[in-house]
Amino acid sequence: MSSTFRIQEKHSGKTRNILAPLWFLLPALILICIFIYYPVVRTAGLSFQNFKLYAQDEIYYAGFQNFSTIFNDLHFKRIIVNSIIWVVVSLFFQFTIGFVLALYLNTKFRFSGLYQAIIFIPWALSGFLMGLIWKWIFDDNLGIMNTILEGIGLIDKPIPWLSNDKWAMAAVIIANIWYGVTFFVIMILAALQGVPKEILEAAELDGASSRQRLFLVIVPFIKSTLVLIILLRVIWITNFPDLIFGMTSGGPNEQTHILSSWLVQKITYDQDWGAGSALGMFILIILFIFSVFYLLAVKIEDGDK
Repeated sequence: MSSTFRIQEKHSGKTRNILAPLWFLLPALILICIFIYYPVVRTAGLSFQNFKLYAQDEIYYAGFQNFSTIFNDLHFKRIIVNSIIWVVVSLFFQFTIGFVLALYLNTKFRFSGLYQAIIFIPWALSGFLMGLIWKWIFDDNLGIMNTILEGIGLIDKPIPWLSNDKWAMAAVIIANIWYGVTFFVIMILAALQGVPKEILEAAELDGASSRQRLFLVIVPFIKSTLVLIILLRVIWITNFPDLIFGMTSGGPNEQTHILSSWLVQKITYDQDWGAGSALGMFILIILFIFSVFYLLAVKIEDGDK
């Protein structure tokens, strides 16, 4: 009897050891379900409903009508193109400039801490607030951008940055590049500081040049960090309408809308939660597909090596 009791006590002890971590994780799981999974499920449901705030008595199941409305919209193709340009151009320059600045800040020089603080400031400010500031910078008459360009002789008359179809998208992308560089500087600098100095010293003793140490030692060492931050930044840039609303509100004539800013307009201005939810699900699916193929491509490349 005593041996049987000891066996049962042993099994119950193992069960408690297994369940103990789950009890500690339970509050976090509950919060995740409430604030992440439930909104996603609710949004998926709304995307198949005719749900307008100004017509509460006309809510009904509409099937794929909301998706059809979005895909057949006159501005849909333009917004898709805008979104691709917005992400690709912003990401390229944010990463390139951020990488160069991180390499520079990783070296020891006078007042390096002050320079780091100055570069990190934009990341602590509101995106919408930055949009308002850049709106003033690109103002046709009072903006400092035209003043500088005229002062150095690049233009003869002020450029209507935010009221011209050709220049408005360029203006918001320039602002987004400036705003997002900080993220890459912070993350890449942290990764660079984790590269063992012994490896770099060994490569230098072997006769490797600065360029060879960068591309053959440093980049491979921090590759996993670069892969992750690029993926995160693609998702964040896609879902970052703050600057656009602060500068142009999607104008002129819907020319600076991206998918996420169009979604905000659908929900806040048009008060069409059905169409907005359908657009949100479309963005979610696009980002999910991109993330899967991106991670698979990286994994296949690592496997080949």
